[in-house]
Amino acid sequence: MVRVKICGITNLEDALAAAEEGADAVGFVFYRKSPWYIEPGEAGRISSALPPFVARVGVFVDEEFERIVRIARRCRLDYVQLHGSEPPEMCRRLREAGLKVIKAFRVRDEGSLKGIGEYEADAYLLDAYAPDRPGGTGLTFRWAVAYNLDVDRRRLIVAGGLTPENVRDVIEMLRPWAVDVSSGVEIEPGRKDRGKIRRFIAAVKGGA
Repeated sequence: MVRVKICGITNLEDALAAAEEGADAVGFVFYRKSPWYIEPGEAGRISSALPPFVARVGVFVDEEFERIVRIARRCRLDYVQLHGSEPPEMCRRLREAGLKVIKAFRVRDEGSLKGIGEYEADAYLLDAYAPDRPGGTGLTFRWAVAYNLDVDRRRLIVAGGLTPENVRDVIEMLRPWAVDVSSGVEIEPGRKDRGKIRRFIAAVKGGA
Protein backbone atom coordinates (compact mmCIF):
# COMPACT_ATOMS: atom_id res chain seq x y z
CA MET A 1 0.00 0.00 0.00
CA VAL A 2 1.38 3.40 -0.99
CA ARG A 3 1.94 5.66 1.99
CA VAL A 4 0.89 9.31 2.28
CA LYS A 5 2.80 12.21 3.78
CA ILE A 6 0.96 15.48 4.41
CA CYS A 7 3.66 18.14 4.44
CA GLY A 8 3.68 21.78 5.49
CA ILE A 9 1.87 21.21 8.78
CA THR A 10 1.76 24.43 10.80
CA ASN A 11 -0.93 23.79 13.41
CA LEU A 12 -2.34 21.03 15.60
CA GLU A 13 -5.79 21.02 13.98
CA ASP A 14 -4.37 20.17 10.57
CA ALA A 15 -1.99 17.59 12.02
CA LEU A 16 -4.78 15.76 13.81
CA ALA A 17 -7.03 15.97 10.74
CA ALA A 18 -4.30 14.39 8.62
CA ALA A 19 -3.81 11.61 11.17
CA GLU A 20 -7.53 10.97 11.55
CA GLU A 21 -8.01 10.78 7.78
CA GLY A 22 -5.31 8.13 7.52
CA ALA A 23 -2.05 9.91 6.71
CA ASP A 24 1.04 7.82 7.39
CA ALA A 25 3.30 10.82 8.00
CA VAL A 26 3.22 14.57 8.51
CA GLY A 27 5.94 17.03 7.59
CA PHE A 28 7.21 20.07 9.46
CA VAL A 29 9.19 22.64 7.46
CA PHE A 30 12.12 24.16 9.35
CA TYR A 31 13.32 26.31 6.45
CA ARG A 32 12.84 29.89 7.60
CA LYS A 33 12.12 31.32 4.13
CA SER A 34 9.22 28.93 3.53
CA PRO A 35 5.58 30.00 3.91
CA TRP A 36 5.16 26.71 5.79
CA TYR A 37 7.90 27.44 8.32
CA ILE A 38 7.13 26.30 11.85
CA GLU A 39 9.04 27.04 15.02
CA PRO A 40 10.65 23.92 16.51
CA GLY A 41 8.87 24.44 19.82
CA GLU A 42 5.46 24.42 18.16
CA ALA A 43 6.40 21.42 16.02
CA GLY A 44 7.45 19.62 19.18
CA ARG A 45 4.08 20.26 20.82
CA ILE A 46 2.24 19.01 17.75
CA SER A 47 4.49 15.96 17.52
CA SER A 48 3.71 15.03 21.11
CA ALA A 49 -0.03 15.17 20.41
CA LEU A 50 0.04 12.90 17.36
CA PRO A 51 -0.86 9.20 17.47
CA PRO A 52 2.16 6.89 17.77
CA PHE A 53 2.00 5.35 14.32
CA VAL A 54 2.10 8.64 12.40
CA ALA A 55 5.68 9.37 11.31
CA ARG A 56 7.10 12.84 11.96
CA VAL A 57 9.30 14.27 9.22
CA GLY A 58 11.37 17.44 9.50
CA VAL A 59 12.22 19.29 6.28
CA PHE A 60 15.54 21.17 6.13
CA VAL A 61 17.23 23.16 3.36
CA ASP A 62 21.04 23.43 3.45
CA GLU A 63 20.91 23.55 7.24
CA GLU A 64 23.77 23.08 9.67
CA PHE A 65 24.30 19.55 10.93
CA GLU A 66 24.04 20.56 14.61
CA ARG A 67 20.70 22.34 14.15
CA ILE A 68 19.21 19.37 12.29
CA VAL A 69 20.21 16.97 15.04
CA ARG A 70 19.01 19.31 17.79
CA ILE A 71 15.58 19.83 16.21
CA ALA A 72 15.21 16.16 15.33
CA ARG A 73 15.68 15.17 18.95
CA ARG A 74 13.56 17.97 20.35
CA CYS A 75 10.64 17.22 18.04
CA ARG A 76 11.03 13.42 18.13
CA LEU A 77 11.37 13.24 14.36
CA ASP A 78 11.29 9.86 12.69
CA TYR A 79 12.97 11.22 9.55
CA VAL A 80 14.91 14.29 8.48
CA GLN A 81 14.30 15.38 4.89
CA LEU A 82 17.14 17.23 3.17
CA HIS A 83 15.61 19.44 0.49
CA GLY A 84 18.57 21.55 -0.61
CA SER A 85 22.00 20.99 -2.13
CA GLU A 86 23.34 18.90 0.72
CA PRO A 87 26.32 16.67 -0.19
CA PRO A 88 26.38 12.91 0.33
CA GLU A 89 28.57 13.49 3.37
CA MET A 90 25.67 15.19 5.19
CA CYS A 91 23.46 12.13 4.71
CA ARG A 92 26.22 9.90 6.03
CA ARG A 93 26.84 12.05 9.12
CA LEU A 94 23.15 12.24 10.00
CA ARG A 95 22.70 8.50 9.66
CA GLU A 96 25.75 7.93 11.83
CA ALA A 97 24.04 10.18 14.41
CA GLY A 98 21.13 7.73 14.44
CA LEU A 99 18.74 9.64 12.20
CA LYS A 100 16.80 8.31 9.22
CA VAL A 101 17.32 10.46 6.15
CA ILE A 102 15.16 11.30 3.14
CA LYS A 103 17.15 13.06 0.40
CA ALA A 104 15.12 15.19 -1.99
CA PHE A 105 16.03 15.85 -5.61
CA ARG A 106 14.52 18.69 -7.63
CA VAL A 107 13.79 17.22 -11.04
CA ARG A 108 14.25 19.40 -14.10
CA ASP A 109 15.33 16.68 -16.55
CA GLU A 110 17.09 13.31 -16.63
CA GLY A 111 20.34 14.97 -15.60
CA SER A 112 18.81 16.02 -12.28
CA LEU A 113 18.91 12.40 -11.12
CA LYS A 114 22.42 11.42 -12.19
CA GLY A 115 23.92 11.87 -8.73
CA ILE A 116 21.28 9.99 -6.80
CA GLY A 117 23.45 6.89 -6.49
CA GLU A 118 26.07 8.83 -4.52
CA TYR A 119 23.69 9.30 -1.59
CA GLU A 120 23.17 6.72 1.10
CA ALA A 121 19.69 7.59 2.34
CA ASP A 122 16.73 5.73 3.78
CA ALA A 123 14.47 7.14 1.07
CA TYR A 124 14.70 9.37 -2.00
CA LEU A 125 12.13 12.07 -2.75
CA LEU A 126 11.56 13.49 -6.22
CA ASP A 127 10.12 17.00 -6.41
CA ALA A 128 9.56 19.53 -9.17
CA TYR A 129 12.29 22.03 -9.94
CA ALA A 130 11.64 25.76 -9.66
CA PRO A 131 14.45 28.32 -9.85
CA ASP A 132 13.14 30.53 -7.04
CA ARG A 133 12.32 28.04 -4.28
CA PRO A 134 13.43 24.60 -3.13
CA GLY A 135 9.99 23.06 -2.64
CA GLY A 136 6.27 23.67 -2.30
CA THR A 137 6.08 24.84 -5.88
CA GLY A 138 2.70 23.32 -6.69
CA LEU A 139 4.27 22.14 -9.95
CA THR A 140 4.61 18.62 -11.30
CA PHE A 141 7.72 17.34 -13.02
CA ARG A 142 7.78 15.11 -16.08
CA TRP A 143 7.27 11.78 -14.34
CA ALA A 144 8.57 9.79 -17.30
CA VAL A 145 12.14 10.93 -16.59
CA ALA A 146 12.07 8.78 -13.44
CA TYR A 147 10.48 5.73 -15.05
CA ASN A 148 13.78 3.86 -15.41
CA LEU A 149 15.41 5.31 -12.30
CA ASP A 150 17.70 2.74 -10.69
CA VAL A 151 16.33 3.09 -7.17
CA ASP A 152 14.49 0.53 -5.06
CA ARG A 153 10.82 1.54 -5.37
CA ARG A 154 10.40 0.71 -1.69
CA ARG A 155 12.55 3.77 -1.01
CA LEU A 156 11.01 6.17 -3.54
CA ILE A 157 8.77 9.11 -2.62
CA VAL A 158 7.13 11.35 -5.22
CA ALA A 159 6.09 14.95 -4.59
CA GLY A 160 5.45 18.04 -6.68
CA GLY A 161 2.03 19.35 -7.66
CA LEU A 162 0.10 16.27 -6.56
CA THR A 163 -3.65 16.54 -6.05
CA PRO A 164 -6.57 14.17 -5.45
CA GLU A 165 -7.10 14.27 -9.23
CA ASN A 166 -3.63 13.29 -10.47
CA VAL A 167 -2.05 11.20 -7.71
CA ARG A 168 -3.27 7.86 -9.10
CA ASP A 169 -1.55 8.62 -12.40
CA VAL A 170 1.89 9.00 -10.83
CA ILE A 171 1.37 5.94 -8.63
CA GLU A 172 0.52 3.80 -11.66
CA MET A 173 3.54 5.10 -13.58
CA LEU A 174 6.28 5.09 -10.94
CA ARG A 175 5.03 2.66 -8.25
CA PRO A 176 6.54 4.68 -5.38
CA TRP A 177 6.69 3.74 -1.72
CA ALA A 178 4.99 7.00 -0.78
CA VAL A 179 3.58 10.24 -2.12
CA ASP A 180 3.99 13.67 -0.55
CA VAL A 181 1.50 16.53 -0.77
CA SER A 182 1.28 20.04 0.67
CA SER A 183 -0.29 22.76 -1.49
CA GLY A 184 -2.54 20.24 -3.24
CA VAL A 185 -4.62 19.81 -0.08
CA GLU A 186 -4.68 23.41 1.11
CA ILE A 187 -7.03 26.34 1.41
CA GLU A 188 -4.00 28.65 1.53
CA PRO A 189 -0.33 28.18 2.52
CA GLY A 190 -0.29 26.79 6.04
CA ARG A 191 -4.00 25.90 6.20
CA LYS A 192 -5.10 22.46 5.07
CA ASP A 193 -8.49 21.50 3.68
CA ARG A 194 -9.73 18.37 5.44
CA GLY A 195 -11.96 17.41 2.55
CA LYS A 196 -9.04 17.55 0.13
CA ILE A 197 -6.90 15.49 2.52
CA ARG A 198 -9.66 12.90 2.67
CA ARG A 199 -10.02 12.77 -1.13
CA PHE A 200 -6.27 12.60 -1.64
CA ILE A 201 -5.82 9.70 0.75
CA ALA A 202 -8.84 7.90 -0.70
CA ALA A 203 -7.34 8.24 -4.19
CA VAL A 204 -3.98 6.89 -3.01
CA LYS A 205 -5.42 4.00 -1.04
CA GLY A 206 -7.70 2.98 -3.88
CA GLY A 207 -10.99 4.41 -2.63
CA ALA A 208 -11.37 6.84 -5.50
